[in-house]
Amino acid sequence: MSSKNSNRINVPEARAAMDKFKMEAASEVGVNLKEGYNGDLTSREAGSVGGQMVKKMTTIRTANYTRADRTAVGHKAEVRYIAGITI
Repeated sequence: MSSKNSNRINVPEARAAMDKFKMEAASEVGVNLKEGYNGDLTSREAGSVGGQMVKKMTTIRTANYTRADRTAVGHKAEVRYIAGITI
């Protein structure tokens, strides 16, 4: 069985921006990250940093449209769908 590690940055120029983003997320949740290896972090601390990053990257999607009302002939209904990830 082979394992494929896909935990890499596809655009090498983005590494500095991702490191900065990670540091900002860590400071927001109160985790003290240092440059380089952070093997002394607990799983909870590391997970909270990753969770904060996902929370910042996830956007809420909305869709608005008008459709024919199903109950009254000739009327229109305004419909708004909101989709997002809840944590």
